[in-house]
Amino acid sequence: MSDQDATQIVLIDVGNTNTVFGLYRGDELVEHLRLSSDRERTADEYGALLLPLFARLGLDPAATESLMVSSVVPPLNPTMRYLARDYFQTTAVFIEPGIRTGMPIRYDNPEEVGADRIVNSVAALELYGAPAVVVDFGTATTFDVINGAGEYVGGIITPGIGISSEALFARASRLYRVDVRRPDRLVGSNTSGAMQSGIYYGYVGLVDGILARLHEEMPDLEHVVATGGQAELIAEGSKYIREVNGMLTLVGLKLIHDRHRER
Repeated sequence: MSDQDATQIVLIDVGNTNTVFGLYRGDELVEHLRLSSDRERTADEYGALLLPLFARLGLDPAATESLMVSSVVPPLNPTMRYLARDYFQTTAVFIEPGIRTGMPIRYDNPEEVGADRIVNSVAALELYGAPAVVVDFGTATTFDVINGAGEYVGGIITPGIGISSEALFARASRLYRVDVRRPDRLVGSNTSGAMQSGIYYGYVGLVDGILARLHEEMPDLEHVVATGGQAELIAEGSKYIREVNGMLTLVGLKLIHDRHRER
């Protein structure tokens, strides 16, 4: 199939902090863009930000065959629907009950599971196999578990490192805001270094503590993959994270898109 004949697909991951747009031509991810998830931003504003991307690539937004959305921010769902209709001349398809994911969901109420968690799990199973754990570092940090049979069985949710550190800055009057990064040494010789050490190694300890318990419950667990904004940072200090894949959600969206279209 030539580039001209390749199907043009837009995939959107709407998170609490960021919204990621992925543009596929056939099976190739040709471009992706990360924008803030501003609940006040209109479809026209999102369109104005995306149109230059298509122009630079020499592509027509109206040639988009389908647009699929994974969203954990319901107030932005109508915005994505208008964006799909007005700028891509198509109907937005959301990851929700009824969408063919190819993965059984063993959750008390499957409708409670965030769409991004299912999408990430589908991608991890396809890329790395089962059993597996996906650690997604976003506004919240989520641990999603896939058993040996390739089923989504549940997970763990903790406050993200960003909101955890912001709580410290806000509530401790004599402590000030510092960059969240891996410090040069464990024991800080000043307030800034001490805070950075506590935030970073404290969070690595949280992550590895949970992963250690998961390894105890799942002795055959081999695949721990991290994604999200702070994935590389935390993976540097983790004993258990084996893979970092910043494109995991877009990969999962593309897999689910193809399976849904085939049905």
